[in-house]
Amino acid sequence: QVQLVESGGGLVQPGGSLRLSCAASGIIFRMYAMGWYRQAPGKQRELVARIFSSGNTNYAGSVKGRFTISRDNAKNTVYLQMNSLKPEDTAVYYCNAGNENVYWGQGTQVTVSS
Repeated sequence: QVQLVESGGGLVQPGGSLRLSCAASGIIFRMYAMGWYRQAPGKQRELVARIFSSGNTNYAGSVKGRFTISRDNAKNTVYLQMNSLKPEDTAVYYCNAGNENVYWGQGTQVTVSS
């Protein structure tokens, strides 16, 4: 059974930082591209950042330079370090694992507000 379990969300003030974690089980983690997506109320789910099994990364333009995605294959975990957070970053953040199959986590809420 595949499980992706996100953690690290919460309430933070504008300009603050959070680090999200996603622990994966039931997959050969190192072979999967791992991604973080987000969905704000009334909006479509969008890609935030992705890291491939090679270690290559890509980012949405709105987060480039502020967010960093990384992975630890020994711990089957992917991280999203979020700095200089803005109110428009408020959303539910979802972890995604992609190969020939695609899996999703349950999501973690990130709220940026003063």
